[in-house]
Order: sequence, then C-alpha cells, then structure tokens
Amino acid sequence: MMKVAVIGAGAAGLCAARHILSCPGFCPPVVFELSHEVGGTWCYDERIGTNDGRPIHSSMYRDLRTNLPKEVMMFPDFPFDPQLRSFIPHQEVQRYLEKYCQNHHIWPHIRFNTVVEKVEPVVVTTAEETRATWEVTSSDSSGCQKTETFDSVFVCTGHYSDPHIPDIPGIHNFKGQVLHSHSYRFPEPFSGRSVVVLGAKASGLDISMELAEAGAQVTLSHRHPPLSFPLPAGIQESSSIVAFEDDGRICFQDGSVGGADVLIFCTGYNYRFGFLDGAQLGVDIQDEVLLGLYRLMMPPGFPSLFFIGMCKLILPFPNFHCQVQFALAVLDGSVVLPPRAQMEEEAQLALQEKEERGVERRHLLVLQQDQWEYCRALAQSAGFSPIPPVIRSLYEEVWRQRRIHPKNYRRTNYRLVSDTEWQVVD
Repeated sequence: MMKVAVIGAGAAGLCAARHILSCPGFCPPVVFELSHEVGGTWCYDERIGTNDGRPIHSSMYRDLRTNLPKEVMMFPDFPFDPQLRSFIPHQEVQRYLEKYCQNHHIWPHIRFNTVVEKVEPVVVTTAEETRATWEVTSSDSSGCQKTETFDSVFVCTGHYSDPHIPDIPGIHNFKGQVLHSHSYRFPEPFSGRSVVVLGAKASGLDISMELAEAGAQVTLSHRHPPLSFPLPAGIQESSSIVAFEDDGRICFQDGSVGGADVLIFCTGYNYRFGFLDGAQLGVDIQDEVLLGLYRLMMPPGFPSLFFIGMCKLILPFPNFHCQVQFALAVLDGSVVLPPRAQMEEEAQLALQEKEERGVERRHLLVLQQDQWEYCRALAQSAGFSPIPPVIRSLYEEVWRQRRIHPKNYRRTNYRLVSDTEWQVVD
C-alpha cells in the first residue's frame, strides 16, 4: 500500500486526496493544511499581513466574482449547483470545495493548523531498483514536531500567496501608500484618492474597476499595447512605470511624469517552497521561475514528487484533475516513465521551444492555448477521459467576451448541452 503526503488543502490538494482515496493500492492520504479550513486561496480573510507570526495566505478580495463561468471551472466529475449563475462570488467557490471535500470523505484525512517544515528525499537501493522515499517533517499548532516517511509527495500549495513586486529604481522615494493586490480587500478606503494600478491582467482590471466605482481616480499602468476595449469612466491607461524621481513623482515609459496617493502592484506572485531544497532535487526555483520539471510536474531525478497546479493562465480545476490522475498513473505503474536523461531532455526542449517562440523564461508555466494539448496528452498517456471540447469552446467564448465587455461580460449565463455544445440562457 502506497503512502502519499499531500501538502495543501486548497482545490489542488483536495483533488489529489479525492483521487488517492479512490485508487486501490494506496493508503488514505495525509493532507497537511496550515490553516483551519479547506479552500486555499478561495478562503477570504479580511486580515492582511500576518497571523500568529505566519503570513496571511489568501489573496482573495471581498467582492471578487469568478472571471470564468462555473460550467468550465468545475472539476469534470463534480458540477456546481445548477441553480447558481454562471459567474459566482468567491463564497460559492469556497462552499463548492467544502461540498467536494464532504462528498469524497476527505475531511478525516486533513491535519489542520499544521505546517510542513521540511520535505527531504531518502534514496533507497535494493537489488531490484533504486528509488526515493520522502521524510516529511511537520509541526502542529501546539509546536509538536514529527517526521514521517511517505512513498510520494504531492505539492499543492498554489502560487498566489507570495507577492511579486518588481524592482523599480527609486521606489523608496514614493511618498504615498504602496501595496500589492495580495493585501487589497475592498475599495472604500481609496475613495477620492489617486491610485496607480500596475498590471492589466485579470486582477489589475478588476481592482481598477472596483476602485473607479468607489470614486478613486485610477491610472492603469502596464507594458503591453493599449487595451482593445474601452475602460469605464474614472480609469485612464498609461505606459509602464520605469522609475521614481527624488521627490516621489512617477516616471512612465512614454516620458510623462505624474503623482499619486496610492500604488497597487497587480504584478503576480512568486513560487515559494520553503520546505524543499530545489538544488537537491534538480529544480530551478526562483521568484517567478519553476524550471526543470518533466511534464511541468515532476523532477526527473525524483519522479515520485509532484507539483500540482503550478501552471498559469489555465482552467485550474480541470487542469488539477488531469495532473493528479496522470501522477497516480505514474505511481501505480500504468504510465511507464522514460529514463531520467530523456525526461531531463524533454523538460529542456519544452523550455527551448517556448523561448524560440519569444516566450520569456519566467513564463514557461504560462500555458494559455497550450493547456488543451497538455491536458489531452496527459489523458492519453494515463488512459482517463480528456476534457470535453465544449469546455474549450465556452472558455474561448468567455475570453472573447471579456475583451469586448470587460465590465459586463459576467452578466451572461451559460449551460452545457453536450460534450460539444453550450447555450446562453436567460
């Protein structure tokens, strides 16, 4: 019986636990969760900063609604309540994950308020093979520390909790308030103030629109070409910030200079795995970089360690669903991995191919359109049902609508009719 540790009880960790529990030949998993509840980043916490000396994990803000409809967000084998609208508040996603946990009897296997301090491989050599087991050292809320041995570890800690703030020359001269979207909760404190929001991806756009509706004067600063859709009143677009002057004024790339009361970084998050030694594993873990993984999941030298849910610009829950099933097929022998050297070469070729397409190294795990072939290949290798084409079709329609109606696209409701067809419903 194979013993598996799962680190994190967010959506990825719950998905891992659900499938481990349904697999013969596996012991019930041990799920380590540093908070007192399931849900990971979907757990809203009005507090910011730290709690009992530990950083507040969630980056959720009060009025967030999903930017994808529940019809494509769901785990393929566990639909949302059909009575809900397509675009739902974060509280409904949290309730969905709690129901998922209850339905699949995951609760008894979660150790809440438990921090994983260290995960270390132990190489075991027998006459038949050389393989690694894993020593996992954890501590509970009372400070009691223990070390246990597992056959495999699933790292499901997410990548939305350690804010990435770019190094901009002279930023220490800025006189106003500086925060990252990780610490943004609601717009009312910014009413009547001038706010520069750095970054025009999903959170940057959403937060800018919330601020403008609350009466802030918003400048949306980013390095990409001008947006192809009109922004609501109260938001103006600008080029990226290149420096700050000695008096705190902001220098933009187009040569203009301006001031602001508040600076909000919507600039993404860092990969952080304080319990792992990346060099020991042969994995390059930097702020925005996680390199050297075969199938974007496992170190070639230690293919019983799986990073689940680390890819970006994906359908998260379906992606976790595919990664977990592939990982379990590796563990039970259904998928036979190539030799280590070949896995290392494939990981390097994946990086090289993206760089040849002009993709920055730090964006290797940004999948976007590549996610469909990625998940299809995992399904084909491991012999499980692929994501039905209707999911891609609706996902792409919603992306199109977001570019046309960035404020109102969430008013539309959808229904899946079959594996290939969806409908708009009143």
